[in-house]
Amino acid sequence: MSKIKYLRPLLIIALALPLFAVAQNNPSFDRGSFVLKGDTLPYRFLFPLDFDPAKKYPVILVLHGAGERGNNNEDQLKYGTNLFLNDTVRDKYPAIVIYPQCPAEGFWSNVKVETDSATKKYRFIFQTNDVAPTKAMVLLLGLVDQWLDKPFVDKHKVYVGGLSMGGMGTFEIIGRRPNVFAAAFAICGGDNTLNAKKYAKKVPMWIFHGEKDSVVPYTHSESMVAAIKEAGGDPKYTLYPNDDHNSWDDAFKEPGLIPWLFSHTK
Repeated sequence: MSKIKYLRPLLIIALALPLFAVAQNNPSFDRGSFVLKGDTLPYRFLFPLDFDPAKKYPVILVLHGAGERGNNNEDQLKYGTNLFLNDTVRDKYPAIVIYPQCPAEGFWSNVKVETDSATKKYRFIFQTNDVAPTKAMVLLLGLVDQWLDKPFVDKHKVYVGGLSMGGMGTFEIIGRRPNVFAAAFAICGGDNTLNAKKYAKKVPMWIFHGEKDSVVPYTHSESMVAAIKEAGGDPKYTLYPNDDHNSWDDAFKEPGLIPWLFSHTK
């Protein structure tokens, strides 16, 4: 989204929520970059333990929130990595985990953000996927295609999830590539309900939100749950009654999240 100036206070809020964060400069995640027509999308990736290039592995794409944007290829590792670095998870569910970093002035999805003059709260106006993707989404789609070409990637087990801006990006990318992703999870995100018909029957979803979210209202997730069901899907929905915007802390601690992802195959 080009009108990022509306998001400055949002970024301050996001950066002020360090609960269960890990050190961004995590040596376990290797560094990479995807370049398209002069634009660069930095990313970090984690290979399975005892990686064997002769085997095929699932891929989990994780999309960060607005507060972790930039080009240092570190800040995007702030949330969720503890789950993917857990030895038990890595032993039982070997996978390639990819954390791309959205450019500082970019946005994963097409959403207009306005400030309500009366309440001073943010209002999110989600676009349909008929609108051209943002530059960040174009780069992200190119990165996905690049990894899908690798011989050690299991194309039947490609998953995506994200938080806040990344939750919004998760909805958008499965709408643009519903035949690629075997399952997805969206934390405190949202989408245009008209997009639900594009992925409702094709991509199983687990949607998370905090009922006390003061940044992205939980009603955005509830609207998407209803829209997906109306379009023939059967999403899982978890609403944390005491969580504010940092519902990702609880979502990434859900013991059933990784088993649920891996239970789905294209």
